[in-house]
Amino acid sequence: MTSDIVQELPRRADVVIVGAGHNGLVSAVLLARAGLDVVVLERAETIGGATRTERPFPNVPGLRHSTGSYLLGLMPPELIRTLDVEIPVLRRDPHYFLPTPGGAGSPYLLFGSDRAATRSQMASFFSPADVGADDAMQAELAALREDLAPAWLAEPLSAEETAERYVRPALRQHFVDLVRGSVADYLARFEFRSELLVSMYAVTDGLSGLNAGPDDPGTGHNFLVHNMCRLPGADGTWMIAAGGMGTVSRTFADAARAAGAKIFTGAPVTSITLDGGAASGVELADGRAVAASVVLGACDPYRLMELMPDGALPAPLTERMTAVRRPGATLKLNLALTGLPRFSCLPADAPSPFGSTIHLLPGSASLVGGGTGESPMAALRAMWADVRAGRLPAEPTIEWYLHTTVDPSLRDEAGHHSSALFVQSVPYALADTTWEAALPGYVARLLEICERYAPGTAELVADAVPLAPPGIEAHFGITGGHIHHVDNTVSFTDRMPYATGVDGVYAGSAGCHPAGSVIGAPGHNAARRILRDLGR
Repeated sequence: MTSDIVQELPRRADVVIVGAGHNGLVSAVLLARAGLDVVVLERAETIGGATRTERPFPNVPGLRHSTGSYLLGLMPPELIRTLDVEIPVLRRDPHYFLPTPGGAGSPYLLFGSDRAATRSQMASFFSPADVGADDAMQAELAALREDLAPAWLAEPLSAEETAERYVRPALRQHFVDLVRGSVADYLARFEFRSELLVSMYAVTDGLSGLNAGPDDPGTGHNFLVHNMCRLPGADGTWMIAAGGMGTVSRTFADAARAAGAKIFTGAPVTSITLDGGAASGVELADGRAVAASVVLGACDPYRLMELMPDGALPAPLTERMTAVRRPGATLKLNLALTGLPRFSCLPADAPSPFGSTIHLLPGSASLVGGGTGESPMAALRAMWADVRAGRLPAEPTIEWYLHTTVDPSLRDEAGHHSSALFVQSVPYALADTTWEAALPGYVARLLEICERYAPGTAELVADAVPLAPPGIEAHFGITGGHIHHVDNTVSFTDRMPYATGVDGVYAGSAGCHPAGSVIGAPGHNAARRILRDLGR
């Protein structure tokens, strides 16, 4: 990716944006188009934050891969229209695969665009009663998705005020209960018969990226967030960005530069300076400075807080954000494969499961053969108990991605496939060992789990690049390695505010409203707040 020449760093700008992740770049587009002189400073040598396409494999150097975020789902279509950009996306069909670790004839789910086939599978795999429960839940989520959409591109209100302003009366209390409560309680409302189905929804939408278990308050908010997919043609599903997730950041960066914004990589900011209690600019690690009356922290909120002079932020804000601070609890295992795995439960004539989100759930073995082992929800709770005790769970939940069949442009000349295991949950710090010591063995353990579903997978691995939470922190520059910046159990006005209470200092990252993920709304909303405060 191109960047401006470091020697051309200006001494003054109207706005300095700290961080060139996708939210910072969205802000840069809108602020520059409003006629402001915008400088974006990124500590890394590449833009995008965790929204990037890289070549991470030393043994397969030509293979491209989305190393941080994997899918585009939650970005509001209204935002894309406002930015007047096009992001090429690829529909995944099927988009969801739940295998079980048995041979031919073992049950599985393979969901695609054919809703009738999906309902038939659910009735066969689970029960007709589960189909009815799922229909009821999906109808409610569709209504909430429609109602809540405008709130994502506006200043946050409390959950109760959001319900009053945006949500239809019949669903207001359900909305508040969902946002404040646990995903387990929300799913229990619909009286699903199958515990594996409950576990499936709890994991994929309720727990993804969280430092929390299925019974914890706020996991319902994460569940709702992950059901806000509204991109055209998505039909409520997550989609693949053609060329990897770096396409999203590159598209926004191109638009920002076209509007006149200047983007500098390899330019770490070490402090935000104040004059008379108001923003006066930033200082860089190499001693240079850029003066500005507006500084927007598009880095994570805790990094922004560290950049501020001690005691400068309002004490209530510091106390509130400190109280909700959590380390990351996810592990990313990026894989280069010589070929495609074969799932033993799939018949030969089944549609290709590759491109879909493949869910390897603890407790799924209880559906095979004699049905031995822990039940799915008991296994989820045991996993979270291990994490809270600082232990690596023997049975974590795994989302398995393999996008090169849908997007062949990512493959290298030798035809390798890039793949990833998104593992939930693991501790940030281990109780009786170190990540350095434990990681090789845990990588082997994760591949053993894959082998149960797709024997021979380990033999396909040409390279493996794991990122435990401290590795995510180091690689992407996210405090604590938390991919949401602020845990998505924290919602609406409890997240980092756009206006920090210090004149001229703003926040606009995934730690702000509406949530952590590749959404772009925080960057949009922060820019709107800045323009409003500047009288533009």
